[in-house]
Amino acid sequence: MSSLFLRSAQKGPGRRPWGLPLALFAGVSVFALTALTALAPPPQSTAIASGDVAGIGSQTLSVTADAGQLVVTRDRYQATEGVESFIAGSTNEDWAKLVLMLAGFPVSDSNVTVMLRWMRQENGPDDWWNRNNPLNNGWGSGGGSGLGSYDTLVTAAENVGNALHGNSGYSAIVAGFAASAPTEQIEAAIWASPWASSHYANGSHWSYTAVPVIASPAGTWG
Repeated sequence: MSSLFLRSAQKGPGRRPWGLPLALFAGVSVFALTALTALAPPPQSTAIASGDVAGIGSQTLSVTADAGQLVVTRDRYQATEGVESFIAGSTNEDWAKLVLMLAGFPVSDSNVTVMLRWMRQENGPDDWWNRNNPLNNGWGSGGGSGLGSYDTLVTAAENVGNALHGNSGYSAIVAGFAASAPTEQIEAAIWASPWASSHYANGSHWSYTAVPVIASPAGTWG
């Protein structure tokens, strides 16, 4: 009796079929979800979300062949030869540096200081260019006692180097200048050498005050 009642409830006249509304509701729900998904913005790129702009991809820029070219103007520099620089300076300090350079010695502070002091002991700073022979060198000057002269101060500088390297009695001076040794070491070698017969009283006549920088008259450098 119960089974007949159920069948009549499902199929009898006047009963509403409940399965159809449920199917329609399910279909509408699926459509709505699909529409929402279609309208939602696409997810951000991982590179953009992390701030890695370089990960997005490189960009290129094309320039046409007839694009204007940038013209760059640069300053011009010209190197001056060492000898020409010293000639232009024309001072006793320039001559001391020229001697060192031509003799193959370092143009260091200690070497220049010794050369300037040595020049002062021979001729004095006020006329250090006397006879174009600042160190009273006899080598090639025509005066064995050192009282000869040279045609120019450049020639005099060359002959100082020749004398130092050409006489074994000056080997300690050469070694001191070559090593840019302390001033007292080079000066002691000068006193002990045969450069001056007085040997500068073994240094008691040597002055240590600053040597003034003075230019020589025009024409002395050639």
